[in-house]
Amino acid sequence: MAQYIITYLGGNQPSSAEEGKQHFEKYKEWLSSLGESAVSPANPLKNTSTVNPDGSVSGGSISSMSGFTIIESETMEKALEIAKACPFLEIGGSLEVSELMKMPG
Repeated sequence: MAQYIITYLGGNQPSSAEEGKQHFEKYKEWLSSLGESAVSPANPLKNTSTVNPDGSVSGGSISSMSGFTIIESETMEKALEIAKACPFLEIGGSLEVSELMKMPG
């Protein structure tokens, strides 16, 4: 079965601690609903640095990526259906879904 990475982009911060807690509960429910298809369910990113083409390093990210989830799915269409149910979309975030390629060796 193929693996897909769901990349989290953007999204709005909760306006209160309570709103954040409610959203996180929805997110945990969604992750739980994935069952064994969730290979690596929740991978938030922090303290990002960017290595530039000239070798210099700058603080922060050049993208709005905030994390990722890796799932197994029979097809891209099924992976997209899984992503469409993610509550991250409810807070104005976008999701990119990409099939992971297996490299030789």
